[in-house]
Amino acid sequence: MSLAAVPYPIEAGCPSPAAVFNIAAEHDATHGFPAVRGDVPLALELRHAGRHAVTLRYEVLGAPELPAVFVAGGISANRHLAESDAFPGEGWWNVQVGVHKALDPRRNRIVAFDWIGADGALDVVIDPADQADAIAALLDVLGIARLQAFVGSSYGAMVGLQFALRHPDRLERLVAISGTHRAHPFASAWRALQRRAVTLGALQCDESHGLALARQLAILSYRTPEEFAARFDAATVANGRVRVDAENYLDHCGAKYAANTSPVAFLRLSESIDLQQLEPERIGVPVTVVAVSEDRLVPVEDARVLAARLRGPVQLHVLNSSYGHDAFLKETGAIAGILEQAVTRVAASAEVSA
Repeated sequence: MSLAAVPYPIEAGCPSPAAVFNIAAEHDATHGFPAVRGDVPLALELRHAGRHAVTLRYEVLGAPELPAVFVAGGISANRHLAESDAFPGEGWWNVQVGVHKALDPRRNRIVAFDWIGADGALDVVIDPADQADAIAALLDVLGIARLQAFVGSSYGAMVGLQFALRHPDRLERLVAISGTHRAHPFASAWRALQRRAVTLGALQCDESHGLALARQLAILSYRTPEEFAARFDAATVANGRVRVDAENYLDHCGAKYAANTSPVAFLRLSESIDLQQLEPERIGVPVTVVAVSEDRLVPVEDARVLAARLRGPVQLHVLNSSYGHDAFLKETGAIAGILEQAVTRVAASAEVSA
């Protein structure tokens, strides 16, 4: 058990372990793999805020005996990666997780969780290192001593680097996609304006509107001018006002996000991105770094610096995509090829050493 995070004790008169962890499980007959979901209450020592009670909400796809892969996305991602009979509904990374896909639950035990703070109940400063420690604690509960791979995208890549630094003996390879060792000052400034939009909305007693505006600003930072030029037309005049063609799309993105996200969660997780700062030289596990030339939040030069400074074996892949920072969601084929190569390499290496 990690010293930084200890599950609440189960004493006489307390619920059974299954009740405390709220475990739901079902074998997925259609997709050919079991799926498990649970909640784990922990006391976690946070880097900037001290000891706090948190609940780790996880989902696992694949059999317990398979080599484990942890998957983490951006601050909007959650534990539901892909659909199963047990837990239907499209997951946030259905394009990469599933039968005959890059991360196949018949070959690997695929683990994901909701970020601590994602429910809005933890209104304190949350460091990416805190997320890494929470993941280590969750692996303890699940009985996973070592990960075959940690696949992280965006904020998940930042947390993955923290995990590789803080828990190197528990990881065989990290795949860091569109996330590096630091938050770029330009990207941090962009996020600071998004947080001010939420604050302004709160001052007007309309947090939802402020959060929707923040999301719209975020969308502009995720995507590229090239995509918008190909996708949207010129502005029009209606009822004495000029309306830009992209406004309907941005309004939809903002409303959808605000309907499903806590303003507190957005603020705290957005801040967390900006706290990312570590020394790559201290990381010795093998790392696959993936960057996108058109990414304005994580400049490709930062990825090159990361790759050059990492102490252990490293591979750098640079993609071109008009989707910019969102390429990990949209460039299905390119990302799948990198994932398959990275995870397969780890598996082959393990077989040789055995």
